[in-house]
Amino acid sequence: MIGSRENSRPRKRLHSRAGRPRILLPSLMFTALSVSVISTLGAPMVPTIAREQHVSLSAAQWVLTVTLLAGAISGPVLGRLGDGPRRRGAIQGALTGVFTGSVLAATAPVFGWLLVGRALQGLGMGLMPLAIAVARDHLPKERMRSGISSLSITTSVGAGLGYPVTGIIAQHLDYRAGFWFAALLSAVALVVVSWVVPVGSSVPRHPLDVAGAALLCSGLGVMLLALSQGVAWGLSSAATLGCFGAGLVVLALWVLQALRARHPLVDIRLIRNRAVLAANTTALLMGIGMYGVLSLVNLYTQVPAAAGYGFHLSLTAAGLVLMPMSLGSLTANRAASALVARVGLYRVLPLGALVVCVDLVLLAFCRDNVAVLVLGTFLLGNGVGAAYAVMPLLIVRHVPPSETGSATSFNQVLRTVGGSMGSAAISAIMLAYTPAGGDLPRGTAYTTALLVTAAASFLGVIAAVVLPPRRSTGSDAAPAVVAGGPAVGTRSAGSGRVSSAVVPGTAGNQAGKDI
Repeated sequence: MIGSRENSRPRKRLHSRAGRPRILLPSLMFTALSVSVISTLGAPMVPTIAREQHVSLSAAQWVLTVTLLAGAISGPVLGRLGDGPRRRGAIQGALTGVFTGSVLAATAPVFGWLLVGRALQGLGMGLMPLAIAVARDHLPKERMRSGISSLSITTSVGAGLGYPVTGIIAQHLDYRAGFWFAALLSAVALVVVSWVVPVGSSVPRHPLDVAGAALLCSGLGVMLLALSQGVAWGLSSAATLGCFGAGLVVLALWVLQALRARHPLVDIRLIRNRAVLAANTTALLMGIGMYGVLSLVNLYTQVPAAAGYGFHLSLTAAGLVLMPMSLGSLTANRAASALVARVGLYRVLPLGALVVCVDLVLLAFCRDNVAVLVLGTFLLGNGVGAAYAVMPLLIVRHVPPSETGSATSFNQVLRTVGGSMGSAAISAIMLAYTPAGGDLPRGTAYTTALLVTAAASFLGVIAAVVLPPRRSTGSDAAPAVVAGGPAVGTRSAGSGRVSSAVVPGTAGNQAGKDI
């Protein structure tokens, strides 16, 4: 019976490919892009929400914090639920939550219900890894690599599109219109997923690691809470230090639990693979740079000229300055595909991080013209797009099919954590450079913040160069998928190359080789 089930999986996979292969990738990209845009909706609308809901700015900031927390918590759980035959159901459930949250936020009579709606919208932040898992399982092999790369950059493309859309809504319409727009996007995405995404999956079903989910979600939630609210509470306050300490303890317990569990939420042993470790470390450090530039440019362009710097742009104009990031990400995705073919995955990752680092240094010392800021956001999109395009390829290539959703969702969580660290650091720097009794920081605050985020991106360059396995050529061999265990791989003596023991007859393993 076991053999018959194994033999049936490739046929199911081929049948699902034969259904609607031409529109599967566009449908997945639309879904991932929609939830990426929705996740950015709150940023420019914080002042409007504070005014109309009659709450302080620090309280209104929770419309961002609660979405971030929900995304970090739901990501690993959705990733594991999506590794198996329940994948489409997990995507549909998350999109239903996003739709419900959007309607709730649009109709919320009080601020508390608005926060609940934003938390439900955060479920969408865990969908991109599931889309990658679908692409790995159902796209034809000749489109698989480019498809996974395209899906990965939707994070930066969506951020670049989300800011101008939100700016227009916040400036010309009631903030509730933004959430109705999110409801429309999520409803369309839900219909598309239900119609296009196949039900079948080539990987077996594993039970959800409830204990691991509780520990990881609690640890990440407490850590992100401290990162996002540390400035408001005070960096040395008991609340901030207590959250950091409690988060570290809970995450340490999660690591111990994951090493002992038969089917952990995230297989920690896979992180020991140097390629996976490089992708995850670079994701964390580049998240600091990406979200740092978005936040700083958005603030800088709206500062009144009387402050001695800034351009006093409207919300709509400030959003348009950030829009070239989307174009840069799309350009980088096409360029990265050509570069991978010429120099390999391991050299494109540090190149993308280096572009981000150089861009941040450029903006630190030269930002007196709007055109320079536009160029800066375009370069940011190029660097982030190139790096994000190859990260999931490195992970998918070095993990077994049953771990695709879990491993890529953990990478997405690290991007979110990096963004939180960058936001917290920028807030602390802005506060430190604001004169007593003043409302605006000195211009040097932006120079310092940009250099700090540039330093984080440079550490990402170092990680992307040092951590990946050494290879004698620019080619990238197939991953090791060992029967009965994770694809950690073994090294040939003296060669430094990873050898593979591939389970025969498994469609997912062939997918890994095709990448």
